[in-house]
Amino acid sequence: MTVHLVGTISERVAQIQSSLPASVRLIAVTKQVSVEAMREAYAAGIRDFGESKVQEAENKQTELADLPDVVWHLIGHLQTNKAQKALQYFQWIHSVDSLKLALRLDRLAASLTQKPQICLQVKLLPDPDKYGWKTAELLADLTELDQCQHLQIKGLMTIPPIGLSDAEVLQLFEQNRQLANKIQAQNWQRVQMQDLSMGMSGDFPLAVQAGATMIRLGRVLFGDS
Repeated sequence: MTVHLVGTISERVAQIQSSLPASVRLIAVTKQVSVEAMREAYAAGIRDFGESKVQEAENKQTELADLPDVVWHLIGHLQTNKAQKALQYFQWIHSVDSLKLALRLDRLAASLTQKPQICLQVKLLPDPDKYGWKTAELLADLTELDQCQHLQIKGLMTIPPIGLSDAEVLQLFEQNRQLANKIQAQNWQRVQMQDLSMGMSGDFPLAVQAGATMIRLGRVLFGDS
């Protein structure tokens, strides 16, 4: 699927927002995007910014300190040795991809006044370029994840492998929704599945169709950077 939008950043934001259900949160992926472009997106109504690297987010937050209502989302792979800084700079971490990382974040978050919100990243098809739990691994780890008292586990995140057809991408997104429903039906105390973070510039209409509650859009908003 190829999504083409024309116009300024503000016009693109308006086009996408008008097409989305109220239940879908638009996260502007701003890695390698200038602060000026981010300010234009903010002026158009964007309040959720997604970054892949802690250091880049740290620098941008300094420059955008006058925008107090921005919510920062970490969407890139997080190494355990960067977990402390990630908690410092992000309210959401979409890319919690292992039990080891979840447990480390939980320990570090014990001293925070606000529990970080996280998604568990799953890898539903074999893909050497992606991180995440396989389905069986995640189901096996739920008991330990449910002991994480200092995290708000809100749902699942997934990224399709490159090269799938639209039908295969849609099937994968629906599989992610079904997995979330299965986990929610088990009535864990702390593991909740209200959110599905899935869909990027090339496939977000399919993700919305499959029940995404958060989509992560960069290129379609800001162009190729």
